[in-house]
Amino acid sequence: MNKKAILGKKSIFTLVFVLTGLSSYAQNSVIISGQDPTRRVITTAVPFLNFSPDSRHSAMGDAGVATSPDANSAHWNAGKLAFLQDGYGFSLSHSPWLGKLVNDMSLNYLAGYKKIDDNSAFGLDLRYFNMGDISLTDGRGNPIGEFNPRDIALGGTYSRRLSANLGLGISARFIHSNLSGNMTSSGGTDSRPGTSVGADIGLYHQKPTLVGQKEGMWSWGLTLSNIGPKITYNSAEDLDYIPTTFRAGTAYKINVNTTSSLTFALDAAKLMVPTPPLYQANADGTLVTDSNGDLVISAGKDPNRALLSGMFGSFGDAPGGFQEEWSELTFSFGMEYLYANKFALRTGYFYEDDTKGGRRYLTMGAGFTMKRLGLDFSYLVPQVQNHPLAETLRFSLRYSIASTAAN
Repeated sequence: MNKKAILGKKSIFTLVFVLTGLSSYAQNSVIISGQDPTRRVITTAVPFLNFSPDSRHSAMGDAGVATSPDANSAHWNAGKLAFLQDGYGFSLSHSPWLGKLVNDMSLNYLAGYKKIDDNSAFGLDLRYFNMGDISLTDGRGNPIGEFNPRDIALGGTYSRRLSANLGLGISARFIHSNLSGNMTSSGGTDSRPGTSVGADIGLYHQKPTLVGQKEGMWSWGLTLSNIGPKITYNSAEDLDYIPTTFRAGTAYKINVNTTSSLTFALDAAKLMVPTPPLYQANADGTLVTDSNGDLVISAGKDPNRALLSGMFGSFGDAPGGFQEEWSELTFSFGMEYLYANKFALRTGYFYEDDTKGGRRYLTMGAGFTMKRLGLDFSYLVPQVQNHPLAETLRFSLRYSIASTAAN
């Protein structure tokens, strides 16, 4: 690693996330973004939980709620695992992260499953987000050591068919986020690793179809992921939401001929996290506070709410009303061409409104299978020049073992 080449970027990261405390920064960023009437980006802790971890679905524009089940289904929709036909399987994925900025960040994902019987399956998954080495400095810029911030989540999934076409799955995971170690900032604030837990619920339905002489499969899915308590990095008063997300998706697979098929998938997703409000400001730009020292909200709702209130209240708390609520949806569209279950070509598109982050990118990828071993890769092409996610690559290795029981 060339530390001199990336010292500036890492020093900025250190000053923001370590010396001032992550939770304080997250809350301030909400306030700052909330004061911009044209741009109110919703921020959460541990956003890596929502990063697309595998190559197949990242090549399809991050669409995966209703696609055909595979070893990575625990991330996309736990209800799909029970429909897998092989008895055992696993997938290992790796992606260099923000490669345009640094050279030592990566996103890693290991997922595996086992069929319990014809109608149920169990899965385990581990995701590890390595944020690279950081050169720590004090308030005067003097070096005080090195640190490697990292996020880890370990989860388990149980999935069961409720009928021939309908499946339900639940997941639970432990989350550990270590962004600064055990340090004390210049203001005397102690920081420590944050921990939390999260749960997912997934519903998946598939139904064979026949259009003309073409057989196919229509499917839909609903998921509610990362349901869990807030996380803190310093004190019980500084809490941040984890990225609780609602997703709905549909997919249609048509058999073009006896050897090839074509799948179309569409997902919509929304963060079930409070929208940053607008705060009253004085003529000089400073924010107005009440007698208790709290900021005065001019539009929207107080974001510091309990878990359930924050989740379900997120559908109606945007200062801009219905139009802003609609803008908080992200859309993913993907296509997959599969030949003889051995070769796949994929492409997709991801859309996010400009006022909520403006992520928009094309994706593409391919997959190869030889007997039980498969390799997939994907490539991301942003619509904005010099985007930090440009040229993001993901690689996935998968392996499965034939089932001992028929489905």
